[in-house]
Amino acid sequence: MKKIDPRLLLAVAVAGLVMAAWLLLMGAVVWSTLDAAERAAVGDVLSPRVVLVAMGWLAGLAVVGGALQVLYRRYVGAPARLLEETRVVLTAATPQQLKPRGTAEMQALAGAVNELAAQRDGLRADMDAQVAQASYSVQQEKNRLAALMAELNQSVVVCNRDGRILLYNQRARQQFRALSQGADTAAGAELMGIGRSVYAVFDRQVLAHALERIHQAMARGAPSPSAQFVTSAQGGQLLRVQVAPVRAADGMAQGQGDPPAVASLSGFVLMLENVTQSVQEESERDQLLHGLTEGSRASLANIQAAVDMLGYADLESAMREKFLAVVRDEVGTMGRRISDLAQRATQRLKTRWPLEEMLGADLANAAQRQITAVCQRPVTLDDVDAHLWLKVDSYTLLQALTYLAHRLVDEFEVRFLQLRLQPVGAHAQLDLVWSGQAMSNETVMSWEMDAMRFGTERTPLTVRDVVERHGGEMWFERDRVRHQAFFRFLLPLASVQGPVESAPGDGSSYSRPEYYDFDLFQMDEQGSTLDDRPLAELAYTVFDTETTGLNPAGGDAIIQLGAARIVNGKLLRQETFEQLVDPGRLIPEASIPIHGISQDMVTGKPRIAQVLPVFHAYAQDTVLVAHNAAFDMRFLQLQEAATGIAFHQPVLDTLLLSAVVHPHQESHRLEAIAERFNITVLGRHTALGDALVTAEIWLRLIPLLQEQGIHTLRQAREAAQKTYYARLKY
Repeated sequence: MKKIDPRLLLAVAVAGLVMAAWLLLMGAVVWSTLDAAERAAVGDVLSPRVVLVAMGWLAGLAVVGGALQVLYRRYVGAPARLLEETRVVLTAATPQQLKPRGTAEMQALAGAVNELAAQRDGLRADMDAQVAQASYSVQQEKNRLAALMAELNQSVVVCNRDGRILLYNQRARQQFRALSQGADTAAGAELMGIGRSVYAVFDRQVLAHALERIHQAMARGAPSPSAQFVTSAQGGQLLRVQVAPVRAADGMAQGQGDPPAVASLSGFVLMLENVTQSVQEESERDQLLHGLTEGSRASLANIQAAVDMLGYADLESAMREKFLAVVRDEVGTMGRRISDLAQRATQRLKTRWPLEEMLGADLANAAQRQITAVCQRPVTLDDVDAHLWLKVDSYTLLQALTYLAHRLVDEFEVRFLQLRLQPVGAHAQLDLVWSGQAMSNETVMSWEMDAMRFGTERTPLTVRDVVERHGGEMWFERDRVRHQAFFRFLLPLASVQGPVESAPGDGSSYSRPEYYDFDLFQMDEQGSTLDDRPLAELAYTVFDTETTGLNPAGGDAIIQLGAARIVNGKLLRQETFEQLVDPGRLIPEASIPIHGISQDMVTGKPRIAQVLPVFHAYAQDTVLVAHNAAFDMRFLQLQEAATGIAFHQPVLDTLLLSAVVHPHQESHRLEAIAERFNITVLGRHTALGDALVTAEIWLRLIPLLQEQGIHTLRQAREAAQKTYYARLKY
């Protein structure tokens, strides 16, 4: 129901008063012309019909009110709506046009506004082109930085002085997502994001100590100051963190009253490495060496004592045999210890190089070059699938191929070699082919089980170790038709045929960050409360829920939660949150066509008690934004008692704030607002899809609120509570 404009009510009231005054005036004039008898007769006629006269007056007033309402909509409401739509066009970042409607004059006015908007857009495009041309070199540097960050194999995070993250690469994002798997988190949890505090990941005191060491090094004039520490992540894994300073440019020093070394620090870079496995391996190696040393010391002492006793000429034969048995046992024990050490060392060597996705043609080319260089024989490539992707340990696999080729050349004087690579089902066949003398299966087995060697170089790995490392097979075959023989390796295919660009937030490839905002270098923690801070400076979590129904108090529950973050006026599409939730009850069939979530989709998913702590951490230090927020917040509030999770941060509602900036519009539904702002609606009635649309709407509402003098969070909340829609309760 739309609120009636008080001006229209005032006009109707005035019209009623005018009508009543006119009736009274005309009655007085007519009454003055009558004599006493006529007045008595008129009084007798009218007195029983006063109610009828009043009803006639009300009917006339209703007709006048209806006419005024039509005139109001046509000549007051329509221009007001046109004014609101014109302000939308005025603040739009992309070209937008008004839809001409209403009277001929209104349509002509809308056309004139569209012409002015087109001129504005043309001038803006020209200005953008000039700015883009002027900043081309700067953009190139940014692109180089983004490409460099994307290609780094190390996790890198850049923060400002206050620890707010302003840049990170996908390697860091993926690493922290992997680290969280050991913690009590739901799928899709993020431990870091643009504008978020790095202290949510690292202990503030540990990082402050590292920065203090850097400040001291800078004060001493050290050319490349840095610090390093090891800390544990939420999942119990260990991280080695190297900290390097980001120096402020000349004239950009921050922090009044800080020492020069501190003031020249505008931020810091964190380079992260997961050292859990290496620390465990080092600890195991130390324990193994310690056991070998201590055990060998005891064995050598026993052997020495036995040898000393064997030196006596008059030693009885039984005792001599006993001491000889001691020597044999201790030597055997030492041998087993050394064999065990060698076996463990070989196992670690087998897994030293990780399996990686690699284009098969690249592997064949590398093998061709290496075999040619080592064996001094020509190697040809035949029947190599150019589109085949493998998941291999290229280093040890090339070692195995080169070793076999070297033995063929050395022992059988093979003059020509050939490589073939083709897919066969779920695997790939890599063949090392030659022509010449055949060999026995016993020879092949000995080559497979011998430690690989190349001249004076030797490795404890065997060809069989390399094959087992890949979970594949290797065998020898003869092709009697072609008079050829070959070693065939059965290798695993990559799960993804070629590098595929990841979907936002999946972390499956090391693509560049969605954006990096160096304006965050200038942001310090502000002492003012959130209520007094400008809307444009705040960080927001825009969220939406999908539920089993519309009655939270009646037992309906959340089945999906989606959210996106806005930092520094930018929507971070790669830092979204989306999670299906098992509601613990059946989803009504009538609601499934609306949100598209069936019972099978939520079965086995985390319960709301598992999801809310993760979402609470995701939304930390931000203002919550939702469309018809009272509905979504009610579902969250009903979970406080069961989960202990309470959302105390401020909440803004785009439904209420749309009514603030556009009071004359007939609808404030999400689709209607998106249409006014020319925002494409994708994924409607999915939690994340609606959250992204709401985020776009909120970014468009901020400048419109500023035009009305609403600049701070406090002013926005107060204005929203004055709207008619703020009366809705759930």
